[in-house]
Amino acid sequence: MQKRIAKRSRMLLVALGALSAFGPLSMDLYLPVLPSLAQDLETTDALAQLTMSACLIGLALGQLIYGPVSDRIGRRVPLLIGVAGFMVMSLVCAVAPTIELLIVARFLQGLGGAAGIVVSRAIVRDIYGGRDAARVFSILMAITGIAPVLAPLAGGALSFVMDWRGIFVVLAGIGLAILILAWLVVPDSLQEEHRHRGGLAAQSREMGSLLGHRSFMAYVVAIGLAGAGLFTYISMSSLVFQEQYGLSPQAFSLVFAINSVGIVIGTQVNRSLVRRFTLSAIALAALGLAVIAALSLTVAAWLGLAIIALLVPLFVATMAQGAIGPDITAIALEPYARGAGAAAAILGTVQFLIGAIIPPLASIGGTSAIVMGVTMTACLLAALVVLGLQVRSASNKARGESAHPEVAAGDIGPA
Repeated sequence: MQKRIAKRSRMLLVALGALSAFGPLSMDLYLPVLPSLAQDLETTDALAQLTMSACLIGLALGQLIYGPVSDRIGRRVPLLIGVAGFMVMSLVCAVAPTIELLIVARFLQGLGGAAGIVVSRAIVRDIYGGRDAARVFSILMAITGIAPVLAPLAGGALSFVMDWRGIFVVLAGIGLAILILAWLVVPDSLQEEHRHRGGLAAQSREMGSLLGHRSFMAYVVAIGLAGAGLFTYISMSSLVFQEQYGLSPQAFSLVFAINSVGIVIGTQVNRSLVRRFTLSAIALAALGLAVIAALSLTVAAWLGLAIIALLVPLFVATMAQGAIGPDITAIALEPYARGAGAAAAILGTVQFLIGAIIPPLASIGGTSAIVMGVTMTACLLAALVVLGLQVRSASNKARGESAHPEVAAGDIGPA
């Protein structure tokens, strides 16, 4: 099995990267045609926006289904079913006659796409360990970082030749292509001895045990808060830079693209750093850098400085995400050779939900550069504190006489 996986490792990484990109593809490809969707279905902008939220909720909750199921029956079958479901529901979205049916279909579309996100993470944990896992997660995040650049641009280009219904047909085609790729190159990486043999009740108890595991949940909360810093930038930056600083849509697209490239650069730097430093050290340093950058952005906004004084620290803060996400994910999943699907499900669901909740709450009083900067700083600082406390606790336990097998997860090396 391992030799066969090694021979197809490059194609496997391409497939896992494509599966990881379901989120931005589902959310961003049809952003340019969202206004025409509202007009065509004779609905409000709020309900049109709800189609985005429905998909995001589906992407979050679906991971709680496919992750544990993949622990029981293996990775391949749930993955293929989820991708096929994404493809079918994309076609349903394309022919939806009402906004209500479209919202339901978008939720189910996200539910199917969630399989790609959670199962791809579990497969990485099955095959790789320690620093190797962090390097692979960096590759996947680089692909995920490119997707938000290409998806809106592709959606804008497609809008010249098709309406919003055509965009969903394109998404169905993408789903079909990924389904074929996954069928051909993605193995069932979960070995028989690591599969969950208990019933649903036993698996539910294990999920509850994960939620009550202090060490694991510290990493989950840390990556969720760090991700909320990124989601805050994504959700607020359009209004901030176009309405407050007067950037044109084209200029903002360029800024967004540059920052997405920054994430890719961060993942490549991280791949080099993991050869020399522990994952916990890199993650803490990256979070510290992101906090300083977000605070600098906030001060620049408060002082009313030129827009470049905001863009430079914003680039640094987004670039740091290229190390934060992959390394904390690798640390959190390392102890779970058995139950990696459930662990990845909790990790992904909490990350999506925290990212979906915090930015709207912070914007209740209005959106501005200061609000964006303060929210990013608070989220990243909280993540730094949570991760720092957990790493210190793990180090103290590792020095004790009765160290738990998982306590050194923050300092993992090659598997």
